[in-house]
Amino acid sequence: MGENLIKKKSFDFAIRIVKLFQYLQFEKKEYVLSKQLMRSGTAVGALTREAEHAESKSDFVHKMAIAQKEINETIYWLELLKSTDYLSSEQFESMNKDAVELIKMITSIIKTAKVSIKK
Repeated sequence: MGENLIKKKSFDFAIRIVKLFQYLQFEKKEYVLSKQLMRSGTAVGALTREAEHAESKSDFVHKMAIAQKEINETIYWLELLKSTDYLSSEQFESMNKDAVELIKMITSIIKTAKVSIKK
């Protein structure tokens, strides 16, 4: 069995979020938006981990759907931080690229899981 790609990518993303949080807090002195970003950005990996041990396929889909909402919220906070000049275009593009990749992966996982439930 191969590596769990969503597990790795969501964990790596969480690390980037923690580092961005530290940068925003210590360098930019931004304390409110950064906490929101930290909460939603790290929740994605935690939820995908929870989904690994779901009680049923429906529970798995539910947990992944919450992860999907969290990554979507994270994209919102990234956009807001860029629009308020807390993030440069380069910083935003780098983080947003990873977030969009995650939301696409999670959406695909949910669709696949829903098909298997209907069978």
